Amino acid sequence: MSVETEPAVQAAGELPEMPAPRVRERPAHSVPGGLALLMGLMGLLAGAGALVGGALLVEDGASGAGATLVVAGVLLMIGSVFAMAGLNMVAPGEARVVQLFGRYTGTIRKDGLRWVNPLTTRKKVSTRVRNHETAILKVNDAYGNPVELAAVVVWQVEDTAQATFEVDDFVEFVSTQTEAAVRHIAIEYPYDAYDEGGLSLRGNAEEITEKLAVELTARVRAAGVRIVESRFTHLAYAPEIAAAMLQRQQAGAVVAARRTIVEGACGMVEDAMERIASQDFVELDEERKAAMVSNLLVVLCGDRSPQPVLNTGSLYQ
Repeated sequence: MSVETEPAVQAAGELPEMPAPRVRERPAHSVPGGLALLMGLMGLLAGAGALVGGALLVEDGASGAGATLVVAGVLLMIGSVFAMAGLNMVAPGEARVVQLFGRYTGTIRKDGLRWVNPLTTRKKVSTRVRNHETAILKVNDAYGNPVELAAVVVWQVEDTAQATFEVDDFVEFVSTQTEAAVRHIAIEYPYDAYDEGGLSLRGNAEEITEKLAVELTARVRAAGVRIVESRFTHLAYAPEIAAAMLQRQQAGAVVAARRTIVEGACGMVEDAMERIASQDFVELDEERKAAMVSNLLVVLCGDRSPQPVLNTGSLYQ
């Protein structure tokens, strides 16, 4: 079930309160890397040319000018190499979180070759859509019955700054919070609702997954993560009570079938008695009517073929 709006999160009650984020994502100052790469290569060539020219001047006897040119060439080459250290390859679906001496300065989201301050550190953060499937969890539902369930969550990093600085490891954070949300939802609702109108894990899958998505959104919001969709992938009674619960479900099905059979039989008996009375081809007193109704109900509601008994005497023998 997808979650995209904030009001849906606020509408759910008793959601976990996460701390307010201390940092928000903002774009980092960067320039196209192609121009920076070209200037760096030109600087290397110019530095190499100055180095060779200075060496030639030293050989010709102009040691002062030659030494100056050699030093300038070396510095130019070192500066060019240092400047090209600010180049970054950003692939689609990735971002670079930029820090300068530990201070967050921004995030690079434009793909391609980009250049930033070489003194900064850049951390790669994937912004692709990911999925996480929990292991099969064994919990007790609202009635105390042990059930097994698992869920899959589709998520995506929405704020790279929060994902990097607000939590220690946002991938592990999403995994842990997903398991916590699944366990919390499981203990709030029964596997099967005994009362009419009650929510259950099996009978109200859409409503339950919507609540799961809302709770997950509230839990991972601090990490700058957006929940795209969440679904239960496994839902069953634990093996130790599965057989007993299967018998209960079968008994419920048998009762429902018998109820339908009795309702149909009563209608057929009523129609038969009305036709006998309307056509007036036989007169029956109340006792014989009761006997006929009983016989018809036995025949119509029985699960075996009836065995007819021929009466060779009078009607009252």
